[in-house]
Amino acid sequence: MDTLTQNESSQTCPQQCCCTTSIFTSPNSQTTKSPKHRNSSSECRHTFASSTTSLIFPNTHFTNHESLPSLQESFTEFSKVYPQYSETEQVDHVRAKEYSHLSVSNHTCLDYIGIGLFSYSQMQHYHVHDSSKTELSVHQKTQDYSPPFTDMPFFSISCKTGFLKTLLLHGGKDSEFESAMRKRIMKYLNVSENDYYMVFTANRTSAFKLVADCYHFQKSRKLLTVYDHESEAIEAMIGSSEKRGAKAMSAEFSWPRLRIQSAKLRKMIVSNGKKKKNKKGLFVLPLHSRVTGSRYPYIWISIAQENGWNVLVDACALGSKDMDCFGLSLFQPDFLICSCYKVFGENPSGFGCLFIKKTSISMLETNSSVGIVNLVPEKNQKDSSILTLHLKEEEPFYMTSLSAKFEKGEASEIKIIDPHEESKQSQRFEIEEVDDKQVQILQKGVTVKESEKNEDFDIECKCLDQVDSLGLILINDRARYLINWLVNSMSKLKHPNTEGVPLVKIYGPKVKFDRGPAIAFNVFDWKGEKVEPVLVQKLADRSSISISYGLLHHIWFADKYGDEKGRILKEGKKKEREKDGISVVTAALGFLANFEDVYKLWCFVARFLDADFVEKERWRYTALNQKTVEV
Repeated sequence: MDTLTQNESSQTCPQQCCCTTSIFTSPNSQTTKSPKHRNSSSECRHTFASSTTSLIFPNTHFTNHESLPSLQESFTEFSKVYPQYSETEQVDHVRAKEYSHLSVSNHTCLDYIGIGLFSYSQMQHYHVHDSSKTELSVHQKTQDYSPPFTDMPFFSISCKTGFLKTLLLHGGKDSEFESAMRKRIMKYLNVSENDYYMVFTANRTSAFKLVADCYHFQKSRKLLTVYDHESEAIEAMIGSSEKRGAKAMSAEFSWPRLRIQSAKLRKMIVSNGKKKKNKKGLFVLPLHSRVTGSRYPYIWISIAQENGWNVLVDACALGSKDMDCFGLSLFQPDFLICSCYKVFGENPSGFGCLFIKKTSISMLETNSSVGIVNLVPEKNQKDSSILTLHLKEEEPFYMTSLSAKFEKGEASEIKIIDPHEESKQSQRFEIEEVDDKQVQILQKGVTVKESEKNEDFDIECKCLDQVDSLGLILINDRARYLINWLVNSMSKLKHPNTEGVPLVKIYGPKVKFDRGPAIAFNVFDWKGEKVEPVLVQKLADRSSISISYGLLHHIWFADKYGDEKGRILKEGKKKEREKDGISVVTAALGFLANFEDVYKLWCFVARFLDADFVEKERWRYTALNQKTVEV
């Protein structure tokens, strides 16, 4: 391949670049970059960033939300800068077909973190919104009938008793449903059953606390975490570990880009490192920040392992299919944690996943193991069978009373046929007429059987299937275009006063090729005073935009930012405990995000350019007899 000149590259690279972040970059290395002799990967990244900032709204600032270009105008310019975005239109087809609720409700979901399991269309397939659909006569036949579940039909969770170490060493009886779900998730994450055990937990926080409760902190007393934001899960882990005698430490992050303070982190890792064989403790690393979108070099895992640490990798904020390029077989952390939810934009409930390397079980103690759960299908049926019911002529029946009829013997005859005689079917009930007084009811789908004869038992997790089909490159490219457009466009908003005060301050990486698909920011009024993130979130919700808020902490300020430090940290003080930090608004893009989603967020934030916007919204709340938003 001929080397592109800088001019040629600047015109083509943003559309055709597919280079990825090096996972082996040393955190302390300073790569020398000559303007004339950059390697292709470095040139690609540089050109991407410069093209984004120079071609999207060049030399333009918006001081009035009514002056923003329309959605169509903005998308046209966006497409000129990122023409290969059109090659990701397969995501739009999936969204339209499988997640129609996002368009119908016109709701923008930017607050989902984790792995989606099912699609909205699957949920709709099992829901019956019209109660009239539940009544069928013996002469009716349908191919589209679905049972009247009142909630998500896929599964619920129940507490599981026992000690974690005991369950891992001696095993536990899993239902066929749980076994199939475990295999599907491990396949999606490229985690080998030969190397790791997988445990279902109530949620992400439960998974972290479970590790803290069982890790041998009596022998390896340190806990070192790398988080630029406050996390409920990490706070629970720190609290539990400290009760068991551990010394908790944290990495620090340089203001204002929030990069890891590499020298300090390395010192904490290698301290007293003469006896590397003696385990120091547990090193916890998220592969990127779920709040700021900062990505962290994977080399930290190797550095920690080489210096006698056990390693827990937090994969909860990883983008879709990012595990494909993680190199799990290379790093082999002792623990890996991720979280799953049911349906994007509809049902955020789900569970946590704790992976434990089989050779690391010895470091666990037989302690309380609260948080382990079983996955239980909603209906918890014990058979998947064809039932033949003899009913009175013209007698209507209700599926909701089917089990009652069976238990009470109200049906004149019930014949159970071996389900293995039937071919695999989709998950639904069908009514088949046999003669004038008899119907067959075929109950199909995911159920828990008492026997374990069916080795081919499988679960259709449509969201996982869709992500697998789309692939890593397409998903990452799409997210890269969208998040960098949003970051750049946010920076173009300025108040219409003589000082030109920026409306938005972004924390962490700005426009950057390899930034994660999350953004942390704050909105400031024309006086330069911060609008509280909680208020921004509430007002966004009224505009059908779901975003989150959080607290950035462990921030290190260089001397030149001394004046800024006091003012910034004062804003983040909490009433309950005086913890230094910065409260921020945060938004995260999932694989289904489209241009309209980021455009809507941009337009919403731009409304704060109106000095009276907050006051108008407060009176609007009052007028609608809703709870007043305190300013």
